[in-house]
Formats: sequence, C-alpha cells, structure tokens
Amino acid sequence: MVRVEGQQIIVETKTCRAVFDRGWLVELRARAAGAPSWVAEVDASAGSALTLVYANQPEVAVLSALGSSLSAHALSDSCAQYRFNGWDADGVLTISECPETGDVLVEPAAYSSRTGALAVRWRLGGFVDGLQLVAPFFQGTKLPVGDPLIQRRWAWPQHWEAGLAILEAPAGGGCWVHCRDTAYRPKALTVDAAGLGFETEAPGPLHTSRGSGGLVWRVNVYEGDWRVPAATYRDWWWAAYGLDEQAARRPAWHEDIALALSWYPGNLALLEALAERVDMRRVLIHFHEWRTDRYDENYPTYTPTEHAREVIARANELGAHILPHANSVDMDPTHPAYAYLRDFEYREVGNLRRLGWAWDQEANTSLGPPNSNRALDSNRRRKVMVKIHPGLAMWRSILCEEIQSALAAAPNEAIFIDVTLCSHNLDQYFVENTSAPEGMNRLIRQLQGVNGGLVVAGEGLNEITSQGLSFCQAHLFHSWQATADGLGRVGGAALGDFIYGRLCRAFGYSNLTGDNEASELRMKVHEQLGAIPTITVGRPEQITNPTPAVARALDAAKG
Repeated sequence: MVRVEGQQIIVETKTCRAVFDRGWLVELRARAAGAPSWVAEVDASAGSALTLVYANQPEVAVLSALGSSLSAHALSDSCAQYRFNGWDADGVLTISECPETGDVLVEPAAYSSRTGALAVRWRLGGFVDGLQLVAPFFQGTKLPVGDPLIQRRWAWPQHWEAGLAILEAPAGGGCWVHCRDTAYRPKALTVDAAGLGFETEAPGPLHTSRGSGGLVWRVNVYEGDWRVPAATYRDWWWAAYGLDEQAARRPAWHEDIALALSWYPGNLALLEALAERVDMRRVLIHFHEWRTDRYDENYPTYTPTEHAREVIARANELGAHILPHANSVDMDPTHPAYAYLRDFEYREVGNLRRLGWAWDQEANTSLGPPNSNRALDSNRRRKVMVKIHPGLAMWRSILCEEIQSALAAAPNEAIFIDVTLCSHNLDQYFVENTSAPEGMNRLIRQLQGVNGGLVVAGEGLNEITSQGLSFCQAHLFHSWQATADGLGRVGGAALGDFIYGRLCRAFGYSNLTGDNEASELRMKVHEQLGAIPTITVGRPEQITNPTPAVARALDAAKG
C-alpha cells in the first residue's frame, strides 16, 4: 500500500518498506522484522530530489531556495505524487508499487519554460557505510559509491551498459534500482560522492525541449550477493526482447571458443605456428588488415586483397573462426556514398558537434572529426570518419551489400563490425522513426541474415548489442590502448558476462602480449570479467617462444 503522511510518502510492498520525504528516499528496508535500512539519515530539507539537467549548461534544482513549494497527494491506496514548484522549474514525482515484484516504482518528471532541457534527474543518496556499487560499466565494476574512479555521468547504453545499479553490503544483501524499458529511451546514471542520480533524457534535438519524464525506476531490496538482482534483470531482459530466437541462431561452436587473437595482421606463418600449438577449432581470430584500402579508410568499401583471401581460406582449412574487420556506422566522408548520407550523421546532443574519429599520425593520437566541410573532404590521410545513423535503412542496405560482396570474394561464415557500442542520445536521435540504439540492433540483426546466416561480432558489450552479436571485443575500464590507474581494482563483478554471456561472449581488445606488468594485468582483468583468454601477437616467434601470460592463454585452447 501507499499512503501520505504530511510530506512523507510511505510504501509497503510484499518485499520492502520505503519512506520518501520531499522526494528523497529516506528509508528502505526489507519487510522482515529487524531488517536494516539501506539508506542512512537523509536531510530532506537540504537540496532538491529532482534536478532539471541542461546540455552544456548549469543544471537547475527543481526546488530552490527562492519561491519554491512542495505538496504530496494520494491518488489511490497504491499510488501517490509529489508536486514540485520552483523558481526555474516544476516537476512531479509519482510513487507507486508493483504488486507482482514488490518493486517501489518511482517516475520523475520536470519541465521549465526555458528550452534546451536534456534530462530530469532523481537523486538517491545517504547510503549506509560499506555499500559497494555493482554497475554495468565496462562489463562490470564493484566499487564504493564514493570511489573517484566511477564518479561521472554514464550515458546509456554506450557507457552505462544496462539500466540497473546494484548496491551490495559486505555481508551480502542490499538494494538495487533498475528500469524495464524496451522503447530505447535515452537515459543516464550520474555517480558522485553524494550518491546516484537516475536520469530520464529527452531525445534530441533539444532546441524545443522544455523537460523530460516518462521512465519508471524500480527500487527494491534483496538477499544474497549481486547475482540475485542481476538474475532478475537478466530474466526480464531475456523475456522482454524474446531472446530464445537469438539463442537458437548461435553457431554450434559458440561455447567451444577458448582463445581469441585480436588485431591479427595476416601473417600466415603466425597462423601455422598457432596451429602447431592449439586446437584451431577453439580459436577466434580478429583480422583487421584484409582490404585493398588501408585500415580505417574508404569505408564502406570492403574489397579483400589476394593475400587476405589466402589467409581467410587457410584459417577456415585449419578450423579457426576468422572475423574480417568492417565497421557498423563509421564511413569515410570522401567515399562517394557520403553525398547522399551526410544529412544523417551523428551529431552531439545539445551542441551539434559532428561525432566521429580521426588520427593524428604525427602526434600518434586520436582526434574528433573536423567540423569544417572542406577539412572533412581533404584528410583521408588522417583517417577521418563520420558516423551515420543506423536507423537509416539506406545505410543498413549499403553496408550489408558491401559486406555480402566481400564475403563472396573471400567466403567466410563471420564478420566483425567495429564501434557497435556507439549508440546514445544524439541531436537527431530518431531517423525514420528509429532511435540510434534500436537502429544498431536492427543493423546487427540485418547482417545476421546475410547469405542465409552470418555470425556477427562487434565492439563493446551492452544490453542492446549483445542481443545480436555472438562475440564482442570488450574494453577495459578507461583503458582502451593505455592502462588507466586503478584498473586492478575494478574487476570484482563480471556483470556483463553474467547477464549477456549466453548470447554474446567477450574477448580482449589491445596490448595483450604479456610483455610487461601492465599487459599481464590487462589479460588478468579481461578474464576476471569473463572474457575469452585473448592475445595480441603479430609474429610466429611470439607463439613458439611465448611470454608466460601468452603461454597460459595458449594452454587453455589445447582442448
């Protein structure tokens, strides 16, 4: 039941008791007698539980010190609302219960007369000491909420890989928050020293956006470790997206893979050396240098070299599973197809900056793409690429045709498409009534149908891409090529593998040779997070005379 007592809303479900004061959650405990509250004392009179977030501008507290008021209203015995009226924004927080699950349902909404609103944020803080946040960042992190490593805004689904956050006590048990959204609504999780902020974003463009809402956050408690709520979320996700059909599409060898080789340069001697050491039927090979064009240039043209045809054929003869490298949404703006796709580029929500990639060879560093159209057309040597919205049916059609042609020239059962993790809120979030994350899902599934059944691998693991990808090249915590400080502290919960591993198996990304301590750490953390043991070697002597870390990975694939 839900009842109002002054400025408090009290919810008692079959699993928990929650008390809200002025929109803040001030008590959350299991219904069992003597159960502790997972929320410590919160000063509900300090600050606003609702915030209106603007892109590239200061956020606005819905309840401010000037001219603000708040009222609580009972709508029924299972639903109540707070009404917020502030100086610069107004809002509503609807609180109800789910009789089936016992979840407390929290739906925030806020608006203003001022345009440019990106999101409404509902704040959740005041956790008891010792709680650790288990969250789907980089396949799973387990750290105290106040840890500076995770204090930032995590946008879904690229960085916040699923819409849930689990708080676990040292002795087990805790609380968790999640949403059950299959409409691909943009959202985000903000983590700071004070707690968590659950954000419902307005889809871009924002020039007419005055607010946001419409997404329900589910709050509950649990007993056991983080796997208990994660299993609940996994079961919902599986049923909500009808993933039995996807499970049936996985190849018979999906679970047999025991070794991955990333960034294979096409050295045939390396392939033969590997075949002498391991059972090649258990090996997945990511093959990036296979086109007549240089790497990351002239996409979406995929024409294999004669040498690449030989390599792919030999890998198949040996029984290995090879993944020629393509791209899901990046294209070269000097490619002829850009002339009629350019209106559907990714542009950053709020400031309309063009999104993509470039490479400064002199500085050996990546760049954003130019916003000058002339520079866009004259910098192929800098590997300039722009991203095309995957909701565009024409882009999906062109990409599938190009990959189909490549595989006709170099027959193979699988393909790798890069940057599949790159879907998020955009200035043009919907194209042809399709959001960017949904478009990425459709693109992957469309590729699965090429040639009657193609195994598709990609980059990045989240609750959208993992539905259609059989394998993904996963990134370590802020450690794409270089290793970030604190990497060794973040591998305590293989959340991504736990939720998605039956459909999509992760393998490692870069710098996995075991040549030094940092490389060994990278290999170790990948495996802690459930990834297939992965190596990144380019010469046969790195197989015949391996480092200890590479030798351990090779031993795992002997069969």
